[in-house]
Amino acid sequence: MAFEIISGDITKIKADAVVNAANTGLRAGGGVCGAIFAAAGAAELQRACDEIGGCETGQAVITPGFKLAARYIIHTVGPVWRGGGSGEEGLLRDCYLSSLKLAKENGCRSVAFPLISAGIYGYPREEALRIAEESIKEFLRENGDMKVSLLLFG
Repeated sequence: MAFEIISGDITKIKADAVVNAANTGLRAGGGVCGAIFAAAGAAELQRACDEIGGCETGQAVITPGFKLAARYIIHTVGPVWRGGGSGEEGLLRDCYLSSLKLAKENGCRSVAFPLISAGIYGYPREEALRIAEESIKEFLRENGDMKVSLLLFG
């Protein structure tokens, strides 16, 4: 099991897959999403996302990495923080587990995540970090042949 928390720019990481903090429409957005779209090649990535059509909160879909160092971009939609009583924790766990399962299904041996939902979606950072760590470690207990990085920016 290889899990690390590091500081860095997810668009520059060398991994089989990077995870995008996406929106349900899979449209270019701000923050991590905007940076990934810009670095990957926004027009190409948007075409690939349009072909998929969308993604539900807690789920994940995959596209090529285009101009990124990563082979794939896994897009997952985190929950918007509504105070904690609207199933946010379960949905956030699902983001990590769905993404990791999709990475495994596509032969990825290394995956890099941003801290999902902790930006414009307003999830409290410490709580988001706890859920990320627990979810990733849970997955790695049974799938220990994967290296997972959690990149914290700023």
